[in-house]
Amino acid sequence: MSERRVTVASKVGIHARPAALLAKTAAAQPVVITIRKEGDEPVEAGSILGLMTLGASHGDEVILAAEGEGAEAALDEVAKLVATDMD
Repeated sequence: MSERRVTVASKVGIHARPAALLAKTAAAQPVVITIRKEGDEPVEAGSILGLMTLGASHGDEVILAAEGEGAEAALDEVAKLVATDMD
């Protein structure tokens, strides 16, 4: 399993518009991507509801994970988005 640790750049965290953009990008990947905060259970990054319940705020570190063919590239794409201010 591949993982990426990324700091949330959006000022509102992963909420509303950033969550929608992130879910759309994650759902378009060829592998299932999960996201979690340290010590929490992972949620599917392609689920807006899952992302909203994550409670990731600006400056929080999140851990993205995926497994399978194309996981590395998929994680790179989603990590880049999380590290961007999407507000």
